[in-house]
Amino acid sequence: MTTSDDTATKALLRRGFALEYATLGWNVIGIVVLAVAAVSARSVALAGFGLDSLIEIGASTVVIWELSGSGEGRQRRALRLIGIGFALLALYLLMQSTIVLAAGFHPEHSPLGILWTAVTAAVMFVLATGKARTGAALNNPVLTTEGRVTLIDGLLAAAVLLGLVLNTALGWWWADPAAGYVLVYYALREAKEILSGEH
Repeated sequence: MTTSDDTATKALLRRGFALEYATLGWNVIGIVVLAVAAVSARSVALAGFGLDSLIEIGASTVVIWELSGSGEGRQRRALRLIGIGFALLALYLLMQSTIVLAAGFHPEHSPLGILWTAVTAAVMFVLATGKARTGAALNNPVLTTEGRVTLIDGLLAAAVLLGLVLNTALGWWWADPAAGYVLVYYALREAKEILSGEH
């Protein structure tokens, strides 16, 4: 490896760390905001999205750990940890959304939840793009995969946002737990792909 190659790799690694720390910081703040919004609105989708933020914190921590070292064994362990996190998220959301629908529980309106999920969707799409490009340039499957996790986080934020808006505008209370099922689908799909090695 030439000096210029080494310099470029170090710059890419610094960018990878910066993207992960930005994701980590956003989601730490997000857990607090979502907890307040979920409790005040009694929203299963917001609570589930808060749990998704916790999974994203775990995924970012795993990537930071992986970028600090090297080796295929380290990469496999990192990917497995991310996949297990998604599987646990799917299980929780499946049970919670089913209970809420069966009970006919009506969530309240949540202006805070609408604002936060809208901004989060935009932020996650930007971060996901940066991770995908940086991971590809580094040829790092863990960073690339976690970039997909961040993309899913953005898509989930958009799904939750839709459920909240439909509940507020049209009184469709079932849109909130239905958004929880969207999270279940994506979480299961990502868990399957990661744990089966399809990533």
